Parts: sequence; C-alpha cells; structure tokens
Amino acid sequence: MLAALAAVPILPGAVGVASAEDVPHYRMAEGATKIAGSPESTDAPSLKPGLHTDAIKRGEQKWYAVNLDARTNAYFSVVAAPTPGTKVEDYGDKLTLSVQDSNGTTCGSEARPSFNGGGMAYPIADYVTRRIGADRTECQKAGPYYLVITREGPETSGPDTWPLEINYLNEPRLEGSTPAKPGHGTWSTATPAPRTDATKRSARGGTGFNDAGSVTSGVWKDRIRPGETRFYRVPVDWGQRLNLSAELPNATSSRSSAFLARVLGLAVYNPARGAVGDPSFVSYTGKPAAAKEFTAPVDYGNRFDSTGSVNAMRFAGWHYLAVSLHPDAAQYFPKGAELTLRVDVRGTAKAGPGYDGPAGVFSVTSEDRETAQKGQTAQEAAKSGTLMTMAYAGIGTGVVLLLGLGAWTLVARRSAAGAATAGGPGGRPSLPGQSSDSTQQAPQNPRFGPPQGW
Repeated sequence: MLAALAAVPILPGAVGVASAEDVPHYRMAEGATKIAGSPESTDAPSLKPGLHTDAIKRGEQKWYAVNLDARTNAYFSVVAAPTPGTKVEDYGDKLTLSVQDSNGTTCGSEARPSFNGGGMAYPIADYVTRRIGADRTECQKAGPYYLVITREGPETSGPDTWPLEINYLNEPRLEGSTPAKPGHGTWSTATPAPRTDATKRSARGGTGFNDAGSVTSGVWKDRIRPGETRFYRVPVDWGQRLNLSAELPNATSSRSSAFLARVLGLAVYNPARGAVGDPSFVSYTGKPAAAKEFTAPVDYGNRFDSTGSVNAMRFAGWHYLAVSLHPDAAQYFPKGAELTLRVDVRGTAKAGPGYDGPAGVFSVTSEDRETAQKGQTAQEAAKSGTLMTMAYAGIGTGVVLLLGLGAWTLVARRSAAGAATAGGPGGRPSLPGQSSDSTQQAPQNPRFGPPQGW
C-alpha cells in the first residue's frame, strides 16, 4: 500500500483519497454504550455518566435526556470522527453543542467544533457544561436537562455519516469555598523556548482519546502518515502549564519548492475533552516546520475567565495533544514523516481546591506520572497494574503457604518427639493398633514433614 501511495501524485489541495484506507481510524472506547439520539426532546434517550457512541448525518439534530441535581457541575463532550479521506469544508462542516433545561434555556455557552485543516478530515471535539455557581442565573435547579447535538455542513461537502463519541462527566463538588479567578499578571503570556533535550524518546501516538500514548516533559519522536491524527496524553497538575511544539523535518524529495498551507496541526484538550483554544495549523515548504501551543496554568478559577483557551485550563489531570498531518504532505513524505514532539510541563504542582470526595480524572497521581514516564497507554498501564497485583498476590499466597507449611512441620515434629518420649525406652511412639515396642514405624516423608495419613 505504501508503494502504491508513493506512486500516486497528490496535487496541492487534494484530499489524498488514495491513502485514506491505509490511515488508522479513530478507535472508540471499549465498553462504550451505544445510544441513538432522538430528533425530538420528547423521545430523547436517557444519558448516563460514562462513554457512549452514536452517529450523525449532515443536517441532523440529536437530543439526549439527563437528570441533574442542583449542586454538581456536569460536562458533556462530543467527538466527531469522520473516516480519513472524508470530504469536509473548513469552518462550514461543524457541530453545535448545547445543554438546555426543560424550558429550552441554554446553559452557558454553546460549543462549535469545526474543521480548519485545509480540507482534512480529522477528529474534532469540544464540550459543554451545566455549571453551578454564584455567578450563574440559568440552569441552577435540579430537574430534567438535554444535551443537543447539531451537525451543519454545506451541500458541497461529503454526505458521509460521522461517528460520534459522547462522554458525560460529573465534577466532584468542592469541600470549601470556591477559588477566585486568577488576577491579571499572575502568569506570563510570553512563549518560552521549546525543550532541547539531547535524547529523543520514542512515543506511540494513538488514534484518539482512548488509546492515546502517554508522554511527559522531554523530547519525543514518533512517525505520522499523511492524513493521520495521532493522540498523546500528558499529566498536568494544579499550577502547571504546557509548552508544546510538534515538528516536521526538512523534506528530502525533489519537490522541495511546493507550498502547502495548513499542513501540520496541533490541538490541546483538557481532561474533560474540552478544547484548549483552536488547533494550530502551520504551512510547509520542505523546510522544518513547527506547530506550537503554550497554555495557561491549571487553576480552578480559570473557569470564570472569558478567554476560551484560559477557561479550559480549569482542572488537573490528563491533558491530550492531537497532531494532524494533511494528506497533501504525501508529496514530501509518501511513506510518512518523523514527528518530533517537545513537551514541557512547566511550574511546580500545587494543592488542588479540595474536592468533597475522590477527584477521579480531575487529578494527577503518582501512578499517572509513572505511566507517563514509561510512555504507556491507559490500557497498557491498567494491564501492567493488574499483572503486578497478580504477581504480588501470588507472592503473598506463596509466602503464606510456606509459613503455614513450616508451622505444620514444626508442630508435627514436636508431636512426634512428645510421642517418642511417652513411648518408653525404645523411643518409638505408640501408634494406634501397635505396642510401644513394635518394630513397625509410620512411614515418613522427609520433604514435607508430617507422616502420611495425618
């Protein structure tokens, strides 16, 4: 397939359909609940916390029902994952997401994830929320609510159905008072230089949020194909921020003068899959190119900021990076390109706001940091943890068995010694059915201690 791809000329502006079937598709979460949104609120299926899958056609609107209390912040993220090679139009093809109460009032702002990668089809995602707070007036009561997803797109774009992945998360309530919005000037907006570690570590990007490869501070290398989006995740704690750079190398092909606009893209998402600003796409001319992002520090009070990229850095946990390479890059990299990812988690981790209960995904644990150092996916980390637990359990069981066997042996020997003393001068124990001077002895098993039949 790669040889055929190398032989197919792809002109600037083409979507590179020839390579689409060879590009990995977005991998939906294992165990996600299948659900079918309704075109009407009256028939909306009930949405429970967790991951769900659905699909949506152009011009379609889907409704999902949720019951919310009057105390909890609820987040609803939606990922649209059209098949690589699908025809999409920048800014025209998009989703509109909203949370509405039973009166049709929209809770907070709508989200409108769209494509802006030069006609490339890649996973787009964002979230909407029903947030409780003294600064809010709408949607504060307990009762029925709705998640509403609308797909828009011009007739000139592709008619393909888009797979959807919906995630419903509840944020734990605070134990104490609500932190205030950080004041202006509390952190610098000047983008620092990227990391320059001498050693590049190998990263393994995934197809989406569910199989994203873990990374942490350092310089990482991976490979990316034209038309592909690779996902990575990095733990970012309270008070920390991300300085990122995704880079393509210089081209070695003879077509070194072609200008390709919006070829390499970098997007950042928070632990609830909310977009941290718009994806950053850069052009390419055959020379090294880099897409960069520099986030605000993670702070609970950021949710009160009107700037979207700051607002989204509102809780600690795994943050996600999505790197996209336009199909037109096959002119330069028919067999794929080496991708350099410079990750810099800046700042000292601070204490969180104090949740009234387990923080769940809105936290960073020592296990998370270890997983990131190893570059494992969530599945690999879970499998590794299970194997270690089984190993420790096996060791523990073995120790208990050995200790029990040792105690058994000791008791048996003491019992045998006591019986020998009671048996008379010959020193042999009197067993049932024989006299104390009998020459018969109970058979012994010197390896395991006690006489057979005990």
